[in-house]
Amino acid sequence: MAEVTTEELDQLQKRLHQVEGYLHLDQRRVDVKVLEEASAAPGFWDDAEHASKVMEQLTRAKEDVAGLESARSRLDDAKTAFELGSETGDADLLAEARSLCDKLSTDLTELELSSWFVDDLDHGDAIVTITPGQGGLEAQDWCSMLFRMYLRYCDRRGWKVTVNDAPAAEVIGIDRATFTVSGKNAYGMLRAEQGVHRLVRISPTDAKKRRQTTFAGVEVLPVLPDDIEVQIDPSDLRIDVYHSSGPGGQGVNTTDSAVRITHLPTGIVVTCQNERSQLQNKAIAMQILKSRLYELEKARRDAELDELRGPKREISFGNQIRNYVLYPFQLVKDTRTGVETSNVNAVLEDGDLDPFIIAYHRWAVGQKDQQGQQG
Repeated sequence: MAEVTTEELDQLQKRLHQVEGYLHLDQRRVDVKVLEEASAAPGFWDDAEHASKVMEQLTRAKEDVAGLESARSRLDDAKTAFELGSETGDADLLAEARSLCDKLSTDLTELELSSWFVDDLDHGDAIVTITPGQGGLEAQDWCSMLFRMYLRYCDRRGWKVTVNDAPAAEVIGIDRATFTVSGKNAYGMLRAEQGVHRLVRISPTDAKKRRQTTFAGVEVLPVLPDDIEVQIDPSDLRIDVYHSSGPGGQGVNTTDSAVRITHLPTGIVVTCQNERSQLQNKAIAMQILKSRLYELEKARRDAELDELRGPKREISFGNQIRNYVLYPFQLVKDTRTGVETSNVNAVLEDGDLDPFIIAYHRWAVGQKDQQGQQG
């Protein structure tokens, strides 16, 4: 275990000062006071929708203040342990300083992420869809591998996952997967994963054991809060019901509980079959459809389609955001940031995606800063 240095402590001090500036610590303290006074006012809960929004703002402001104050306290403790340990040669104090610095670095990374998420939707839930690209049966298996990877990542972060649609393919893998992720900054974090993911490995279905390259696309949408309305003309919808092919027991599989909604003007198709009730599946499918239509409308209104979703690209070679190589060597590498690891099992089996996701957001902030300077 590497010993703490004064240079490391100085760097942590600098990072903390920067984060305090990003999050406007003094202003956040004022926000907490103002929002607490508002929530204590008579009649505050008469407008439940407004009250809920205020309480969400208060919770985020309190979390920011508490996180920064905790980081400041941890830095002071690390400095004290380091100074005393260095003076006395106490190995336990130096080990404590090391542990505190490691924890502080992790805390600062989380606070930095919060400072980068400036859109309210970033703090909310996400809808993730994985679809196979080039590669035939192998692409369907690749979809199921990515699906498991994201489920593991969400579990590591303590996020709740609701699987909306994940029908098994006829031979191997799954046809697609759509799931909703609920948790702090879920959409903000996961939008780093939107794009084409490429896998290189020995084919498990090829008797000659040849190397195979396969692709899958990942789409990440925000779950829209209740105060954002998307108008949909019922005459623009075609709604089909059919037998569910996914898990859920006999009651699901023998009734027309699955729902497919087609938005005729755009051609968007949404399916949901994981709930027992046709009404529940329809409600979830409509939620996903509204999120997709909202993103399209926002892109048109702002004329920033490339920034919001990235250009529309084929799920094939040359368009990938990340490569997962299992043969002839082992490597996972992000094409945008250059971050890589040879521990592919940690990524695919354990869902260790934070190094890639955090690096992406740091890179994206840098890209915006460069564009701002050029403008």
